[in-house]
Amino acid sequence: MSVGAAFILASGSPRRRELLRDAGYRFDIIPANIDEDAADPALGSAGLALWLAAEKARAISRLHPGRLVLGADTVVASEGHILSKPADADDARRMLRLLGGSEHQVITAVALVRADPPLSRSQAVSSVVRMRRLSDDEIDRYIASGLWEGKAGGYGIQDDDPFVTRTEGSHSNIVGLPMETVRMMLAEAGILPQDSSRPENGGFLPPDRA
Repeated sequence: MSVGAAFILASGSPRRRELLRDAGYRFDIIPANIDEDAADPALGSAGLALWLAAEKARAISRLHPGRLVLGADTVVASEGHILSKPADADDARRMLRLLGGSEHQVITAVALVRADPPLSRSQAVSSVVRMRRLSDDEIDRYIASGLWEGKAGGYGIQDDDPFVTRTEGSHSNIVGLPMETVRMMLAEAGILPQDSSRPENGGFLPPDRA
């Protein structure tokens, strides 16, 4: 484990890692592997994000019962469709065609879990994104770039050309972690930012040491 790490991030997302590091937190990273298909489709977008975030946190908490674990999950909701990470390039292309020229919600849920002593907190945050209409050529170029991989809805607002024309709500939530909410939840659990430095290897715990 990293020296001075205050909690475990149960996610391999580089975007979440950078948001937390830039905010001054020190943490270990142990990505959680859960069966996302096991979620109840009746949960709805916010319910699905909350369930997945909590499942990720609980999975790592079972391995490290004395540590505080932060889990998170982001989904995109558009016209009754719930979009998570694309399964492949064709799935990402489908998502971009659906989102282009429309307004959609980006919901990120955060869960804080510790087994001993028990602690369980969760909250979902929603932001609104307006995306301009996309041509097939634009979609094909974006797909070819590979930037869609691992991103809910098949795009990232931090990319060079994310096609976004307007947003409402937390910007970091759209990136993948609502930092205003995360700061509050961590503070309530007694964890404050240590500093703004970047510890060696970013607090990453290699998989073979998990």
